[in-house]
Amino acid sequence: MMHADLIDQDDLIGKLRAVGFEVPAGSTAEQACECAVRGLDPARANALRTMVEQMLRGNATILPAVREALDKTLLPALVRCLQKSA
Repeated sequence: MMHADLIDQDDLIGKLRAVGFEVPAGSTAEQACECAVRGLDPARANALRTMVEQMLRGNATILPAVREALDKTLLPALVRCLQKSA
């Protein structure tokens, strides 16, 4: 039997919490990304960037709702924050 590694909204929430963002339990992927964006500062942006790069480069499959939340909410805000601090 094959086992696929998946990144779902609970995994995303856990990863965001691991880098210091407060995300309420039961949040959707979109809500979790919105929480991260609200708490974004240059120091956290670097940690978040590393987390996102690891997720995107990894072998795990990112579920569509998580990928959409990353693309729609998190990545644009991350780029803006990093450009401001450069």
